[in-house]
Amino acid sequence: LRFIKKTLKNHADEVVTLHKGTPMTLKAVFQSMNLSTYDLTVDMLDVHADRNTFHRFDKFNAKYNPIGESRLREVFLKTDNHMNGKYFARIIKEVASDLEESKYQNAELRLSIYGKSPTEWAKLAKWAVQFKVYSDNVRWLIQIPRLYDIFKSNKIMNNFQEILNNIFRPLFEVTNDPNTNIELHKFLTHVIGFDSVDDESKPENPMLDADVKTPELWDDEENPPYAYYLYYMYANITVLNQFRKEQGLNTFVLRP
Repeated sequence: LRFIKKTLKNHADEVVTLHKGTPMTLKAVFQSMNLSTYDLTVDMLDVHADRNTFHRFDKFNAKYNPIGESRLREVFLKTDNHMNGKYFARIIKEVASDLEESKYQNAELRLSIYGKSPTEWAKLAKWAVQFKVYSDNVRWLIQIPRLYDIFKSNKIMNNFQEILNNIFRPLFEVTNDPNTNIELHKFLTHVIGFDSVDDESKPENPMLDADVKTPELWDDEENPPYAYYLYYMYANITVLNQFRKEQGLNTFVLRP
């Protein structure tokens, strides 16, 4: 809340997003929602996490939209928006400096990789290095939403293997030769592991047997079961960790 108010006061005329191709300033975004700084309160932001938030990913996700507005989430809490995640980086740096000041507090912050395209890692690392979001008190956990069915229905990909390639191939490549992307190499030294996220209350068919399709053949419209996602994440991370260990690099945990 403090950050939003401060930014609205000092950077109201900064272009923060495009709406139907037209640039919109921060002031215009708030005007389009009939809001001024005086209206904003903590209750109104409605991003406070309560007990239910952690059992249902859909509820958890809803809390990410300040005032229930996905546009505010895009402006303030995204790394790949119109401003390349400048505000999000500033918020993180303020949180980090509070942690450093209190000395004995650490945070493990989460960033998303969707497996939608092979360039996601490079973009995320570029953001982290460009805005220097580094802090001794912060480590990063990468959360991977289980969105294969959505990508498939939007014809972004043909099979499950493509998601795995997009998530893991860049990591193997940069582990093999850090010079292929030095920003990603640096960023990964502060990443501690992976999480798999989605709405866990969704019913699914958990049957896995010897006949189950391998990822390059999984071209169904529906999402593979949770266990399937986890097995292939686990298998890839295990091999990647062996490789990184041989190269003298840090390794990752799987903490779904």
